[in-house]
Amino acid sequence: MILNKENLKNISGDKVLKPTAEMLELPEKVIQFGTGVLLRGLPDYFIDKANHQGIFNGRIVVVKTTSKAGVDDFADQDNLYTLCVKGIEDGIEVEENLINSSISRVLSATSEWAEILKTAHQPEMKVVISNTTEVGIVKSEDKVTDSPPQSYPGKLLAFLYERYQAFGGSDDSGMVIVPTELISDNADKLKEIVLDLAIQNKLGWDFENWLRTANHFCKTLVDRIVPGRLPTAAQQAIETELGYSDGLMIMAEPFRLWAIESASEKVKEVLSFVNADKGVFIVPSIDKFKELKLRLLNGTHTINCGLAILAGFHTVKEAMADQEFSNHVLKLMQEEIAPVVENEDITKEEAITFAKSVIDRFSNPFLEHQWHAITLNYTQKLQMRNMPLIRKYYALKNEVPQLTALGVAAYIVFMNVTKDGENYVSTVNGKTFPAQDEFAEVLYQYWQTPETVVDSTLGDRRLWDKNLNNYPGFNAAVKGYVEQLQSKGAKETLSNLHSERTI
Repeated sequence: MILNKENLKNISGDKVLKPTAEMLELPEKVIQFGTGVLLRGLPDYFIDKANHQGIFNGRIVVVKTTSKAGVDDFADQDNLYTLCVKGIEDGIEVEENLINSSISRVLSATSEWAEILKTAHQPEMKVVISNTTEVGIVKSEDKVTDSPPQSYPGKLLAFLYERYQAFGGSDDSGMVIVPTELISDNADKLKEIVLDLAIQNKLGWDFENWLRTANHFCKTLVDRIVPGRLPTAAQQAIETELGYSDGLMIMAEPFRLWAIESASEKVKEVLSFVNADKGVFIVPSIDKFKELKLRLLNGTHTINCGLAILAGFHTVKEAMADQEFSNHVLKLMQEEIAPVVENEDITKEEAITFAKSVIDRFSNPFLEHQWHAITLNYTQKLQMRNMPLIRKYYALKNEVPQLTALGVAAYIVFMNVTKDGENYVSTVNGKTFPAQDEFAEVLYQYWQTPETVVDSTLGDRRLWDKNLNNYPGFNAAVKGYVEQLQSKGAKETLSNLHSERTI
């Protein structure tokens, strides 16, 4: 039995949350550019949850912007799909299944552009959501008359111009536009490109003014791991348990965050779905969410990836199943990152709460996150995510951040690379990893003189944008840890460090 509207009545609600009949008839309020799993696992999840609570009461017209595959899977299932939430939340393992009914239609930009433009005439249509990947928000030479324009900004401009004409440029007809592309200042960049395109297309000052004043382009930050399709065996098991097949079934972790930047009361009114879940916010500034994610999630991943690999762990969940390593990660966040992340916008409690959620996410037994994947552009990630914390830590405590120093030492040991043709590789515990780092050759040269490798690496401003040898005691700490990692191994080094700290 396939998942669709007709078969909903035959599906038991004991093991999956089903939509009500009323939810399947709600009006279209959102146009969404993109069919990707992040959109279906995060914004669409929030909207569906709000609909269950009778808050937002609106559905989504999805625009398929790529030519890959078609829309048949959605049509076959009446746009219903199952979201399987699996992971750890507040230290407890969570598994829940939900049939999402937030999508009303999926239209192809390639073959149904005229139908897409018709949606601009619908009075209830108030929201634009997008995730067209990091390369989606780019400048173009699109014409508004193209069918369709090639770029996402071109498509958005054509939709907005159609709406402007349909409603005579009324202020009330403006849209709330919330891009979720993972680029800094995503909405500002999108707005700038759309305005430039409007000028290129000579659409007139009145329309340009309407674009600027009647529409709300809101910067956002999204954070949820949505791996997408489940492994075959896992999907078959869930389908057997639920009693139906679902070609659109996806998985997501329990953690979810969608921070939307706006101080507008109209935006809050239109995006009423924010009231349905603790993971979505409308705030005057999303900077604090960016800082928490960058330092406590991304920074913790990065500073620990070399150490985890040296300790013989392949996946994040494998490392977090080791009590000593898990305690090390938590102490790093609580003692060395959270104190320096705290500021006038971020309280200590917020930082600690976020740190605990990171532990839950790292410990998710359903995710296969490879540590080696995190070593891609290792040096650049350390510079951006972790180096500013060292300066702040010294300013706050004037002492060596020992756990961070160990992470830097592990980076240096991991980057003891050898040449493999034109590439560089790192060999750890008999296993070879490609060293995909622009500074691999630099570290290779430094390791030709092992007795000075720490001095040279820490002192190279190209790597860190600063001379780390200038921080009192940091060189000695890193040098000591490098020696221990090489002579005793990562696990014993880690054990010795924490036993010393508890004496």
